[in-house]
Amino acid sequence: MFLDPFHAAEDGTLRISASQGSVFAKAVAGDFNPIHDVTNPRFCVPGDLLFALVLAGCGLASRMTFRFTGMVGADTALKVIESGAEVVVETADGKPCLEVERSGQVTRDVSLTESLVRRYVAFSGQNFPHILVPLMEQQGVMINPDRPLVIYDRMSFELDRLDCRDLDIALESTELEVKGKRGEARLGFRLTVAGEAVGQGAKTLILSGLRPYEPAALRGLVERYAGWKAAYLAGV
Repeated sequence: MFLDPFHAAEDGTLRISASQGSVFAKAVAGDFNPIHDVTNPRFCVPGDLLFALVLAGCGLASRMTFRFTGMVGADTALKVIESGAEVVVETADGKPCLEVERSGQVTRDVSLTESLVRRYVAFSGQNFPHILVPLMEQQGVMINPDRPLVIYDRMSFELDRLDCRDLDIALESTELEVKGKRGEARLGFRLTVAGEAVGQGAKTLILSGLRPYEPAALRGLVERYAGWKAAYLAGV
């Protein structure tokens, strides 16, 4: 599958190097968050890559919920454990980092799985600045521009049919609930095939360290993000 270059499998475990995670984030998801940079001492494996590997290895169910419970560093040995309606991705010492609940029919159709993965992670990678910045402006808050922290909390979807091949994903609704210095952003999306609705889903992000909205400071963060993207594309 197209995910082969982004992980290594050995002795029943998966390992994702900083280089593999970084290339997936930038080249596949279009996510230029510096936390996915190879040289970042706080490097974190993209949650969307873990999501993709679960689908590729365990199949695509018509209803699935993904809860991210821990950050994964480079070269961490991971085990994918299936138990009926549940799948858990955990480290070698038993610490869970992703918990999955599933129900309904299951397919291992490679074309459908790859279509969903590619479309979803591309959608997911556009959360900042395209979606989150307008939400923060509306609420009069912003993340710390010096240490921006947005945490991937959970994602769920339902598919009405599993005989699709080329899925499209479009944003349907957005909401940001602010509680002091913490915010919860919920992004609703719809799944379609040739314009026909075939499912829906939602992604939830946690924004930490919120502060009063400062246009210049937030604009500076957006410009730095655009600079990171431009620098990467110039070197490809």
